[in-house]
Amino acid sequence: MKDKVLILNQDFSAIAVCSIQRAFRLVYLDKAEMVTKSATEILHTVSTAYAAPSIIRLQRYVRVPYYGIALSRHNVMRRDNYSCQYCGSVKHLTLDHLLPRCRGGETKWQNLVTACSRCNTRKGDRTPEEAGLKLLRKPTRPSLQTFLQLHLNHSNTDWKVYLGVEN
Repeated sequence: MKDKVLILNQDFSAIAVCSIQRAFRLVYLDKAEMVTKSATEILHTVSTAYAAPSIIRLQRYVRVPYYGIALSRHNVMRRDNYSCQYCGSVKHLTLDHLLPRCRGGETKWQNLVTACSRCNTRKGDRTPEEAGLKLLRKPTRPSLQTFLQLHLNHSNTDWKVYLGVEN
C-alpha cells in the first residue's frame, strides 16, 4: 500500500496527498466522498473487501492557509528531482548557492540548487558563469501544485485533471 491518495477540497481544488488508510478512514467516517477508485489497491477486512480510493473530496470546504513550500534541503533536492543541476548526476548530492554566501548570496529558493560534490567543488566560491558551468534549469520557488505533481506516477494518472497536467 505505497500508493497515495489525492485530497480535493469541496470545490475540487487539490489540497494534499495522504495514505490510502487515512483516505479510507475519511470516507468511512463520512467526512469525504470517493471520487475515483484505485485501479490496483483493494482494502480487506475479515469479511469484506473495499475498493481503495485514488481521489477523495472533502464533504465540507476547508480553508487551507498557504504559506508556501518550506525551504529545506530535502525540498530543494525534491524540486531539482534529486539530480545535479550542472551535470545531471544523481550521486553525492549537496546544495550549492549560485551566488556564494561569502559574496552576499542569500539562502533562498532562487539562489539554491542541487549539485554533485564534484561540480560544487569545481565551482567553489564563484558564480556558475565564472566557473564555466551552465545550469540545466533555472531555480524557482515551487508551488503546492508542483509538489503534488511529484506524487503523480503511472498508477494515478487520473490525478492529472485535478493538478492541471497536460496529457
